[in-house]
Amino acid sequence: MDLRVHSYESFGAVDGPGIRLVVFLQGCPLRCLFCHNPDTWSPSGGQVAQADDILKRARRMRPYFGTEGGVTFSGGEPLLQAEALLPIVKVLHEYDIHVALDTSGAIDTPQTRALLDEVDLVLLDVKHPNADRFKEVTGLDQTQTRQIFNYLRETQKPVWIRQVVAHELNSTDEEKAETREFIKGLNVQRIDRLPYHELGVHKYEELGICYRGQGLSIPTAEELKL
Repeated sequence: MDLRVHSYESFGAVDGPGIRLVVFLQGCPLRCLFCHNPDTWSPSGGQVAQADDILKRARRMRPYFGTEGGVTFSGGEPLLQAEALLPIVKVLHEYDIHVALDTSGAIDTPQTRALLDEVDLVLLDVKHPNADRFKEVTGLDQTQTRQIFNYLRETQKPVWIRQVVAHELNSTDEEKAETREFIKGLNVQRIDRLPYHELGVHKYEELGICYRGQGLSIPTAEELKL
């Protein structure tokens, strides 16, 4: 089954452990006000890629992975293509290649749970811990996200927490406490609180889309701490 791919990054060093091939999949149901990749939103965008294309890229890069590296599937939201992605992950495991999945956990189906079970590591994006603010930030109800977080608690899948941090979003002590409670019980291996930036604003202008993050600003180093 084919996948829709937005782009690839060879020798990625921030999307999981070691050196990685990062496959950015096309399509995302969230409309995060701080998103820097609105060009990944449309599920019909990007390019069609056959499973063999991705597997060949991974095999070519395997000598560079070392003992920690591997392949990371990011997005967009890769859970949108869970059914097509699952057999690819299984073949990568047959090649003994580590697989990470960068997701917000916004889609809870039997297929997405099967995919989460299969990958080695989940890079879990915390959009906002508060249900009302989550909807304001992403445009989605938080129910399915909470269900996926609870599933990851039950399975104790290793996760790296990722959270974009900004003033007027999640930088206060109260908001940090909400985040700590939201991720409590997960098998957290690492936490990355990432400072808000506006590097993708020009994409909104090019696409003719209104950018909703104008009220956000960059946090201090102290505010990044959780």
